[in-house]
Amino acid sequence: MLLLRTLLQMPELRLSLHTGEDQLDRTVTRVYGTELPDPSRYLSGGELVLSGLLWHHGPQDSETFVRSLASARVAGLAASETENRALPEDLVDACERHHVPLLEVPVDLSFATITERVSMELVGLSRHRRLLNVVAEGSGLPALLLAGGHELSAPCWVLSTTGRVVAGGELPDRVTLVKEFLQADRLPRTVRGMTLVPVSERGGNRLTSWILVVGGEPQQEAAAELASLVALERLRQAQGRQIENRTAGPLVAAVLSGSADVASRLAAAGLENVRLRVISAVTSDQRTELAAAVIEETLPAALVTPVGDTVYAVARADDSVPDDVREAIRVMEPGLGSSRVLVGISSPVEWRGLRGAAEEATHARRLGERRSGRTCVVAGEEIALHQLLLAGVPEELRTSLRRRLLGPVLTYDAEHGSDLVGTLKVFLDCSGSWTAAAGKLHVHVNTLRYRVGRVEELLGVDLAEFEARVDLFLALQAG
Repeated sequence: MLLLRTLLQMPELRLSLHTGEDQLDRTVTRVYGTELPDPSRYLSGGELVLSGLLWHHGPQDSETFVRSLASARVAGLAASETENRALPEDLVDACERHHVPLLEVPVDLSFATITERVSMELVGLSRHRRLLNVVAEGSGLPALLLAGGHELSAPCWVLSTTGRVVAGGELPDRVTLVKEFLQADRLPRTVRGMTLVPVSERGGNRLTSWILVVGGEPQQEAAAELASLVALERLRQAQGRQIENRTAGPLVAAVLSGSADVASRLAAAGLENVRLRVISAVTSDQRTELAAAVIEETLPAALVTPVGDTVYAVARADDSVPDDVREAIRVMEPGLGSSRVLVGISSPVEWRGLRGAAEEATHARRLGERRSGRTCVVAGEEIALHQLLLAGVPEELRTSLRRRLLGPVLTYDAEHGSDLVGTLKVFLDCSGSWTAAAGKLHVHVNTLRYRVGRVEELLGVDLAEFEARVDLFLALQAG
């Protein structure tokens, strides 16, 4: 039997108690690492919960998280801040109210070390300890999967829900496996001879989790054990990314404001003297964690940061970026539900063009908002200049301009059941060619001349004039 009191007495762990002195005789049954806002569904009681507090943004987050731990009757919470700050006071207060012992983990002590020490107390020299040794040695996720595969006597992979193979080598059916994972009623699940086991779910959503894929049908307990250790490796990577992304916020702020220190911030991020793209991503329900996950899991080296409800990223300008992002959200689509994911990607630029690239990415994303479908990725180089310009115009102004320029024709069509607007669009799309437009409309040229003449009469314009054609073309596109 392992008590919380015993953990506090282990000098190598250097844990300190914040609250719960009268509850130190609780029994610890296992260690569980999580960054979920509400991990109660994964808890069975007696856990020592480890958390880097990536979920914490304010007092309500602490209340939700701690209440879920209390309802699951965990042994206690061991938490650590990654930026050498004190634990949030609202977290301490919530733990005291809900009678959840709170232990602080030194910032220089890895969760893997705690997990290994506790697990050694619980199970001695076991499969879990052998795998924990791999984690404690810092050998990384590939080594952990190799060791896990040996213990389970089966090959192992880790996938993201964007279809990226995080570790484990080539996996031919990865897209099918991800879609099955996202649509499964219950997990783990065996599909095409592969068992799919959820790793930690960031933000409480299956869409942002990782997937442990194990060949065959391994013992569930053993697979879950490996998944929990993969979750620790993911947590370690997330903490590392959080540190790396400290440069992303100031860099994006400098790009959006046109600040003169963009060059120095790029140099600090190791992105000087390379061509770059700016990415702008949103979801229809303001889930910034989902928008960020799309970019982070597709472009692991990108610098990503939220700005309000929008997620911005600066990434190296590989030609494959638009297609990679498009493929990623296509794979995730079965799990989106009613959410829409919209991404705008700028054309490649040198560092001096980053502010314009940010505007282009934003306009491209807004153009995607006007298209159908739950997902849309629009790259700057894929769209015409007039489309980018119109995307930057507020919807109310576009509607007003369309009505001002086309109003009489729109009214005529509504009153007479005609389609002069459609005739005008085809005529302009055919660059004013009477023969080509008549052919597309399947009418005689004289009929077309009559209809175009009626449009000119209603609008008081001469379509032989170039400027009139441009104005009406833009008005049609604004609709």
